[in-house]
Amino acid sequence: MSSSTTYSKPKLSELGGVKGLFRNPGLVLLTLRHGGSVGKDSLGNRYFQQRVPAIGARPRRWVVYAAGATDASLIGPEWHAWLHYLTDEALPDTGRKPWQKPHLPNQTGTKEGYRPPGHDYEGGHRASASADYQSWTPDL
Repeated sequence: MSSSTTYSKPKLSELGGVKGLFRNPGLVLLTLRHGGSVGKDSLGNRYFQQRVPAIGARPRRWVVYAAGATDASLIGPEWHAWLHYLTDEALPDTGRKPWQKPHLPNQTGTKEGYRPPGHDYEGGHRASASADYQSWTPDL
């Protein structure tokens, strides 16, 4: 996407409407004023690029997450490469390979999150290990 490319100006309805404006006014106003719509992924995230970058600077790129989500792991590798200026065009979504697992959002802080043996929610006890700490007591 060269700097001479014209982008469509986004509409408030594409950014979550009035609800989106109240949820994140800075992002919505920035996008309405300076953003040019580049595309949308299968999860509903919308991608934007600065329509008129500063002279000598590359245009800024950003994402407006679908339904107000803010988990960055919801961006697929196709768009991740574009957001970080690794490619000028978003990579084509060629479908998933049979060995690829479906996307699973970050589970930290939920009951599905990983808890090692010995975690309080897992009973607080674990099997002894050879590397366990034993406090030193002086022979008196």
